[in-house]
Amino acid sequence: MKSILESRPKLAKQVADVAEVAGYLWQKGWAERNGGNITVNVTELADDEIKALPAISEKVQIGNMLPHLKGCYFFCKGTNKRMRDLARWPMENGSFIRICDNCASYEIIADNPVKPTSELASHLSMHNYLIGSGSNYKAVVHTHPIDLVAMTHNPAFLKKDVLTKLLWSMIPETRAFCPKGLGIIPYALPSSFELADATVKQLEEYDVVMWEKHGVCSVSENVMEAFDMIDTLSKSAQIYLTAKSMGFEPEGLSDVLMEELKVAFNLPK
Repeated sequence: MKSILESRPKLAKQVADVAEVAGYLWQKGWAERNGGNITVNVTELADDEIKALPAISEKVQIGNMLPHLKGCYFFCKGTNKRMRDLARWPMENGSFIRICDNCASYEIIADNPVKPTSELASHLSMHNYLIGSGSNYKAVVHTHPIDLVAMTHNPAFLKKDVLTKLLWSMIPETRAFCPKGLGIIPYALPSSFELADATVKQLEEYDVVMWEKHGVCSVSENVMEAFDMIDTLSKSAQIYLTAKSMGFEPEGLSDVLMEELKVAFNLPK
């Protein structure tokens, strides 16, 4: 069967980027077994031939009405698929889906009938919010960074912006490249609409959201930028935890120095 990627270099690049990031997530130890998910909005790359493709699956109910996604197309990691396999064989471990006209169901159109991520409701809710808010963000990455998840087991870090300010203070790059900080969502059942709704609410203020005792979700213009924000936050967490393991509380950048960074880089918060 002809691949949807043939003669479509821009679409192939999107899938290659997803595969590359999937490899990074696995190498970092953030993607145990089938842990983590990636979805990318590729609607702008859907030509007339793609739009005419027949479904290769039954229509599947999303479980929610998502009005801004009508006719949208996404590349999604498959459910129960491993990041290490997505990195090597993206078209065997992911699929392209089309949101149906009722905005409440989807169908797989290529290349294989790989059922999308179990967190699809959360991901599509985020994409629906992003489109509705006029954002140019196209990528959602969810993964399980060991250091960041560990920090959510301390109730003191779960208060609003406590972890943001701590991680910002560990290294200047975090303040510069994660300028909105880190939102926090109290524990909710994975794959639930409760988690999806809470995540969308946090995206009104943040680009990276921490799911307590679970993982991180990041949104950005592309999958590389979404990964980079998580990677940068993780570096700060590692610096903090390394200092603590050496027996001292890290001093961190002062409020004066962080304000200096805010002015120098014209940061929003």
